Amino acid sequence: RTCRTCHSVATGTVSPDDAAARFAANPNDPLFRADGSDDGAGNGVTRMVLDATVLMRIPLPSNVTLLNDPAARSVTLRRGIPTTLNTPALDPVLMLDGRRPNLTAQARAAISDHAQPTRLPSANDLQKIADFERTSSFFSSNILLNFARSGTPPVLPQSTNDSASRGRRFFEDVPLDPINDPKHGLCAVCHSGPMLNETNQFIQAPPFARGGRFQSIMVSEFNSAANPTHTFQFQNLDGSLTAIMSPDPGRALVTGRTDFESLNAFKISPLWGVARTAPYFHDNSAKTLEDVMRHYQAYFASPTGPSAFGPDPIILTQQDMSDIIAFMRLLQ
Repeated sequence: RTCRTCHSVATGTVSPDDAAARFAANPNDPLFRADGSDDGAGNGVTRMVLDATVLMRIPLPSNVTLLNDPAARSVTLRRGIPTTLNTPALDPVLMLDGRRPNLTAQARAAISDHAQPTRLPSANDLQKIADFERTSSFFSSNILLNFARSGTPPVLPQSTNDSASRGRRFFEDVPLDPINDPKHGLCAVCHSGPMLNETNQFIQAPPFARGGRFQSIMVSEFNSAANPTHTFQFQNLDGSLTAIMSPDPGRALVTGRTDFESLNAFKISPLWGVARTAPYFHDNSAKTLEDVMRHYQAYFASPTGPSAFGPDPIILTQQDMSDIIAFMRLLQ
């Protein structure tokens, strides 16, 4: 295995279609070894071909146990492969749960956890990997390359296409108006900033704050991927216990907390180049941008989702979803 086993040049990741094509060409492709296999020991390719997820062994915080295995100090979860496009140079939050502090730490962990190395890389090796990940081939467009080199941030593209122009309104940084125009700026609540990967200042309900990077959008709660669930027991600061059933509690396994920005929360992904980086969400449950929008349609309409903070459910129409996709395809 090499870094390119899981991070393609074109997309920075692996999709189910990629996996199926690679299996058809070579059933012994390194992608299907170890954590890319169904059992983690090199047997079976069903999960990779259907969802392109790998088996991740995530350490449990000291205050977290598994209810059915209290002695366990880690849990194996199914997660997608984060894209390397734009990330190394432009996103300091690494991994879906933000658990790696820098590129060299991420590279070391990727090699030791996934590549089955015969020797671990030296500090110099790791620095060379980090430097390579910042070179021009890791950017989705010259606009993003220029941002990395000059610090000039990209701006939302304009379009003469009516659909994409309507979609742009969802991403404009404006104060929310849940009564008169609840959709203007709706996506920008969490997809703001130069990389469209952080919360803005206009959300009307706590605990959002400018520049937030982690949130649950109910991917684990809905569990459309039908991944196995676990019951995690968190010991709180006051000594009380909180049991949480989830297929993947995300950031909570880094912080040891069950607060809004931890429980079932994952990194808000950048949107530049998003049309190239399918599949989506931490479990790859959305295979296309259309799947992404169907998820958000359910999310915004859910009585426990954002609609809980407003007077009425937020209903995304088919036109809305088509418009948002049309605009996202402009984010090169």
